[in-house]
Amino acid sequence: MFVYVGTYTAPDGNASGIEIYRFDEATGSLTHLGTKIGVANPSFLALHPDQQHLYAGERYLYTVGEGQQGEITAYSRDSSTGELTLINQQPSGGVGPCYVSVDTSGKYVLVANYTSGSVAALPIQDGGGVGEATSIVQHTGSSVYIGRQGEPHAHMIAPLPDGKAILATDLGTDEVVIYTLEGGVLDRAGAIAVDAGSGPRHFAFSPDGSSLYVLNELNSSLIAYDYDAVRLAFPHRQTVSTLPDGFHGENWPAQIVVSPDSKFVYASNRGHDSIAIFAVGEDGVLTQVAVTSTGGAEPRNFNITPSGDWLLAANQNSDTIVVFRRDAETGTLRQHGEPVPSATPVCIVFAAE
Repeated sequence: MFVYVGTYTAPDGNASGIEIYRFDEATGSLTHLGTKIGVANPSFLALHPDQQHLYAGERYLYTVGEGQQGEITAYSRDSSTGELTLINQQPSGGVGPCYVSVDTSGKYVLVANYTSGSVAALPIQDGGGVGEATSIVQHTGSSVYIGRQGEPHAHMIAPLPDGKAILATDLGTDEVVIYTLEGGVLDRAGAIAVDAGSGPRHFAFSPDGSSLYVLNELNSSLIAYDYDAVRLAFPHRQTVSTLPDGFHGENWPAQIVVSPDSKFVYASNRGHDSIAIFAVGEDGVLTQVAVTSTGGAEPRNFNITPSGDWLLAANQNSDTIVVFRRDAETGTLRQHGEPVPSATPVCIVFAAE
């Protein structure tokens, strides 16, 4: 399979663009194929769910370009070589876009603009390009963490797996905002409030659709919610720490992923530089089973292969990707081989050949 790696380019990082690798699941080897240059700080990536391709399921790649003039860039993807070809670019509807996703219909690109605290929807045109934003929503409010929560900071936006709504975390206001998306218009339908000072960053749904997990950057916590699809509600189930007992240093959780079988939840710690692993009990209660070093500094992002057999961790500040073999029974991780050089990696996306 192909692996696309979002990065920070100069002067913010050491990369030149989107890095392209091939990953061999039989051997665990990660081989660099090339770099797609041309976008400053292509930090977060999303693949389009193209239903015409039965095996790959993906045809287009979208990236944010973080900066004072935020932009979304669309590429076509060659499924035989992994090569990317530029289609077009559009303004992201705000400043400092940090997350991009595609709605379940495959008709809209969704973007969270961190610096300006706004979210937007951009239509996907014939051929995979993006049009001008059809909806831009400015978040408002603040919270209690001095220096980080004086204003809104939208951090992630993505659809519910059943397509009934869109969720958007706001680190600055301590909310997970619920939107509907009709005719390209994002309409606020409610919000999930988290404890003041939590700083919600990323979230993940269990593949079986029953649970929502929210990762909080400012207090190193992970919240589990049940998902009530009938009422579009998220009853609180549990809040746990992402850190091992006894650690009291600075830490900023970053990425959260649920295993393909919904039995384990993984969250990265920047500061402790680790991945916390939680088992999901039959009653839905989370139990921390391990906290494993990522073998590098500041694991901003990681991802689990669709098979569930491997986890790749992007260590931003040590310029490496570390490959782990994943035990499906215990959820634990074992490093496989030496760290792979990768300049300022901050996002990992898999794509089938």
